[in-house]
Amino acid sequence: MIVETEAYSQEEEACHGYIKKTPSNEVLFGEPGRFYIYRSYGIHYCLNVVTDKVNFASGVLIRAVSILNKNEREAAGPGLVTKAFDVDNKLNSLDIFDNKFLVVSKGNTCLKEKDLIQTTRIGISKAKNIKWRWYLKRSRSISKREKGDKNPKLKNSSKNFSALT
Repeated sequence: MIVETEAYSQEEEACHGYIKKTPSNEVLFGEPGRFYIYRSYGIHYCLNVVTDKVNFASGVLIRAVSILNKNEREAAGPGLVTKAFDVDNKLNSLDIFDNKFLVVSKGNTCLKEKDLIQTTRIGISKAKNIKWRWYLKRSRSISKREKGDKNPKLKNSSKNFSALT
């Protein structure tokens, strides 16, 4: 289950499409519902889903995933997500629903606003005060909790759902 995300839009400096369309970010300007994969600091890949509309750079970074029957920290961060699912730039521009490698599907979990924490994005140096990061409060698989938000007790983490396979 995807348990933490961050959003980006060409209207703010932290977005890869902020200044202009380039060969490396053109997928971000493309059709919504595609994977946008990039390498962060030359170390690990990051998995994003293109959102909004064509010719407008916007996307959602998949920051953390809770994986059924795996260690709760296995995919608790963007680099760990891509490592856990063997994601690299070969998946760049694939349709998120119709490909043979990695599919995002709707789970059977009904969430309410009170189940989520909305806070500022992390790991960026520009536009860092925008509150475009969300995480599932009850999950122990979050990359970094908001100050004052304590990790839920282990017994609450027994409800794992796999929405990303």
